[in-house]
Amino acid sequence: MVTIGRISHSVGAVGWEVITSRRRLLLGVPPLPALIPALLVGAAMLLPVVYLLVRGASASDQAWDLLFRMRTLETLWRTLLLIGCVTTLSAAIAVPFAWLTIRSDLPFRRVWTVLAALPLVIPSFVGAFLYVSALGPKGLLQSALEVMFGVDRLPDMYGLLGATAVLTLLSYPYLFLTVRGSISNLDPATEEASRGLGHGAWSTFFRVTLPQLKPSIAAGSLLVALYTLSEFGAVALLRYNTFTFTIYQQYEGSIDRSIAALLSFVLVLMAVVILLSENYTRGRGRYYRSGAGTARKPAVVKLGRWKWAALAAMGTVLTLALVLPVGVLLFWLIRGLGAGEPLLLLWSATRNSLLVSGGAAVVTAAMAIAMAVLLVRYPSRLNRVLEPISFTGYALPGVVVALALVFFGAKYARPLYQTHWMLIFAYAVLFFPVALGSVRSALLQISPRLEDAARCLGHNPVRVMMRVTLPLMRSGVLMGAALVFLLTMKELPATLILGPLGFQTLATSVWSATTEAFFARAAAPALMIILMSSIPMTLLVLREKRTLV
Repeated sequence: MVTIGRISHSVGAVGWEVITSRRRLLLGVPPLPALIPALLVGAAMLLPVVYLLVRGASASDQAWDLLFRMRTLETLWRTLLLIGCVTTLSAAIAVPFAWLTIRSDLPFRRVWTVLAALPLVIPSFVGAFLYVSALGPKGLLQSALEVMFGVDRLPDMYGLLGATAVLTLLSYPYLFLTVRGSISNLDPATEEASRGLGHGAWSTFFRVTLPQLKPSIAAGSLLVALYTLSEFGAVALLRYNTFTFTIYQQYEGSIDRSIAALLSFVLVLMAVVILLSENYTRGRGRYYRSGAGTARKPAVVKLGRWKWAALAAMGTVLTLALVLPVGVLLFWLIRGLGAGEPLLLLWSATRNSLLVSGGAAVVTAAMAIAMAVLLVRYPSRLNRVLEPISFTGYALPGVVVALALVFFGAKYARPLYQTHWMLIFAYAVLFFPVALGSVRSALLQISPRLEDAARCLGHNPVRVMMRVTLPLMRSGVLMGAALVFLLTMKELPATLILGPLGFQTLATSVWSATTEAFFARAAAPALMIILMSSIPMTLLVLREKRTLV
């Protein structure tokens, strides 16, 4: 009787603790284990904004006049137009591709998954130059057509059309990977119920499946929009003037950095607007299963005669997004070898890239978990501040974030200045939203009742996180870490500014070769970036337990 009484008392105490935790949640008071890590992450994300405040505080009247000129408003409109076009087209490509590689009987689905994600690893400035050199007015395609058919010029691919096409082909994997991870975690019971009520495959997809994918589609669209907002290399080569290009011009051509700081503040405000749009699109609905059930594999949808159309669509997109750039790189490499150019395997640069990319992936994923737990499980007024702050680093040009860390590192963190740790921290600030979007989408699909049940069994919050929550959101965490790894492999401005003396990565090797017009020399490290970046994506696909065979 004494033992039973003690057990009842223990269970009652734990139950009261869970009730108290829920009451604190309703009152908007997050517990300290969730609050302190998120605040530290938010402080790290706030460093670029503080730097802009310091620079903008000394802005002259001329700088403020420049900010409100009609030309600045026109540039703002051009940037928003590009963001809208790229995000819409990326969603139109990514959502069907994600569904086909998870739920259909498409042949070689795992191979298609890896190939569809690889365009993300191509540096934007390299990709834009490859497309111009291959498809431009005097490119390789035009030269071949001139020999065969006498075509002396192809249509111009500069401006909005070319920038939209190139950025869409290079950025749709953000949406593809995020949506695919959510589709793999959906409960098939809702779709089966819809089919049992007489709805066909298309009706079920649009009425049941697509609404459940709203968090992942919104998170992926947010990443695409912010990527387009901060892009510089591709839009510069394709002669489409955006806000980021204007900021770079101010940093390079003006001694007064306050003008560029004010323009960067506009980027921050645009990022906040994009984030609010993502929150509105995502809504406050529940995306986890609330009833009883068991996890199981969904039924494979037979494509039938549509299989060939699906293969043709994916083949066409991947030919333009991956085969064409890689083909041009191989062409440069072979032509260079034929001309006597030495083949540089760049093992040292490869090792450096893997070192900092792997470190950035681990650090950023851990930061994303800390922030996602607070944003999803403990909604409060504080989240209205922390959430937009979390996405500011990705909206800013890499040079702005790098200069901000140079400013703080030289003044307040001298031991870390120009070390690998400072570089990894810069990558975490830049690509934190990428990991956060994937991790938050995974956490939204986990019912909090599972965590409450574990707490009632006597487990503390840390143990619940390690034993219950993290295993369930593993696919989202791994996908977020893989995305950070892919992006870090090709990051250039932060590496050039913050890297230790003599530190060379594959991306900096490509940059140094292309700036000197040694395209054959740039082909080897560029191909190595694609090869090394394909490894984590392949491993993730092979580890998927819910992918059907």
